[in-house]
Amino acid sequence: MSPATVTEVPVFELNASFWTATTVFVVAYTVIISEKVHKTIVAVCGAALMLVLKILDQHEAFHTEAFGVDWNVIFLLIGMMVIINLMRPTGIFEYIAIRSAKIGQGEPIRIMVIFAVITAVLSALLDNVTTVLLLAPVTLLIADALDIDPVPYLLVEALASNIGGTATLIGDPPNIMIASKARLTFMDFVYHLGPVVVLIMVVFVTLVIILFRNKLKTTTELKQRIMAMNEKNAIKDPLMIKKSLAVLAVVLLGFIFHGPLHYEPATVALFGAGLLLLLSGTHEPHEVFAEIEWPTIFFFIGLFIIVGGVAKVGLIKWMSLKVLAVTQGNLFGTSMLLLWFSAVASAIVDNIPYVATMNPLLIDMARHLWPDTSGIELLQHPDMMPLWWSLALGACLGGNGSPIGASANVIVVGMAEKAGKPISFIRFIAYGAPVMVLTVAISSCYVWLRYYCF
Repeated sequence: MSPATVTEVPVFELNASFWTATTVFVVAYTVIISEKVHKTIVAVCGAALMLVLKILDQHEAFHTEAFGVDWNVIFLLIGMMVIINLMRPTGIFEYIAIRSAKIGQGEPIRIMVIFAVITAVLSALLDNVTTVLLLAPVTLLIADALDIDPVPYLLVEALASNIGGTATLIGDPPNIMIASKARLTFMDFVYHLGPVVVLIMVVFVTLVIILFRNKLKTTTELKQRIMAMNEKNAIKDPLMIKKSLAVLAVVLLGFIFHGPLHYEPATVALFGAGLLLLLSGTHEPHEVFAEIEWPTIFFFIGLFIIVGGVAKVGLIKWMSLKVLAVTQGNLFGTSMLLLWFSAVASAIVDNIPYVATMNPLLIDMARHLWPDTSGIELLQHPDMMPLWWSLALGACLGGNGSPIGASANVIVVGMAEKAGKPISFIRFIAYGAPVMVLTVAISSCYVWLRYYCF
């Protein structure tokens, strides 16, 4: 892994550049929250203003680590999107869903529990956005066959995707961003966040059973309809499935060992994408690349530049000093504040722009706490690590607090509306907010016991 270079942020002054950058930042975030304009358009326009107004120059925006685009995040996302786009037409995900419903013997509550677990696992291995995109259509099909309301299933899958995605580097976009900035490995996330995610999933599944076991009912005849489905009919390209699973296994091994091998996660993902493109025999790759979520990619790019602009003028430094003033340098207090504030903020704002703002803030806090340390030693200072994990837990689990808290939520709500089963803002919060509070409370106990108790 290449060593990190932490560029010093200049001492800020309340000059014209400071107020200009801050205004662009606040207006952009306000419009993103309002959802009046597509968030990608807002991010790109905000980034362009940072360049046109010369808050950042083009070299800073595209070629510096402190203020510019994090290309490791961008190409990791692109690489994984290519792999999933090549796997999607094979039918493997539909096969998994139908087979799971049959394992549940057509019992609605069993199917819900199985789908929740599968969603969490796939979200950890792929990512939560991709997982709900793949499973939601099949969920609607299963619910229709059982003649039951699909909304509880979709809500449980959205919540489970955010929980499962918390466990790994690639599971949730905020983790990708944190890992890149803090130079953390795939196994760092598994080792530090995996245990609490497993515990949270056990509690979550238990809660789901208690809430829905008497509410989801169907007839014996409809159960037999599920059992009569032939999951093998979903398989469209058996050879491509074998190739895809082999490449995916290589990619996951690459993520696990990328630290010792000194490869960045983006390198692993791009290698897997290139290898699967080659093995697929695709002569016209434009179809594969056309299905990449380019609005998401450009949203990230614009966001990095906007946050880089306010970091350069000193707004991030000012914010970090305020946080330290509140906690008076107490690291446990800082962790708890960060965990709960991240959860609440991520429920209000999409957790991606929130983490983009918090990453440089945490690094600046570290500079104040350990002024004689720099580079990778600063980013991974032993007392700094619980702060990174608190940020990851708060941002990922806090995303469950509202339908706009995480990208997976937005996708599930959109697909439900398209299917004629709209999920209201209030209904999502009624399920999501209690789950968020419960999971963050468990995380608080975990952080205290693991990092501060002994």
